[in-house]
Amino acid sequence: MAQNKIVISQVMMPSQANPNGNVHGGEIMKMMDSTAYAAARRYARSNVVTARVDELEFHLPILIGDLVTCSAEIVFVGHSSMEIAVNVDVEDLEQEGKPQRALTAYFTMVALDRNARPKAVPPLILDTEEAKRAFEDGRRRYEAHKERKRVQREKEKARLVAKKSPREPEDSHKK
Repeated sequence: MAQNKIVISQVMMPSQANPNGNVHGGEIMKMMDSTAYAAARRYARSNVVTARVDELEFHLPILIGDLVTCSAEIVFVGHSSMEIAVNVDVEDLEQEGKPQRALTAYFTMVALDRNARPKAVPPLILDTEEAKRAFEDGRRRYEAHKERKRVQREKEKARLVAKKSPREPEDSHKK
């Protein structure tokens, strides 16, 4: 298996579910985060932290006794950040049939050095057309996120400036 991929599987137990037998979404999200963490840590060869989760989508319910397989693949790297595509497949072990996609998301992890400061990660080797497409899609999500943050900072700055400047009394225009 490539150094930028990892797979973790687990059978869902009653302690992970509600009284109806549906596994809590938070349990699956934790498994996804742990899988993304393992993939990113192995790739960066350092500690990593979750910085963001994008496009988390629940497609199917997961029940007690289902086999859940969580796969993570690093699809984009920046200087110290990595975007990991995480997919969750569910398989009913009492029925014949193929596993089905239950959840998908993108996790952004940041590599840290021993002083908890962002650390550079190696460039991602793009050896297939699919890897190149996934990298470009990841770059677009990364750039869109940076732009949203820039706009948000500008709005906050404008709000603070407006709050500090003296306001005209509302009835000053009336005579």
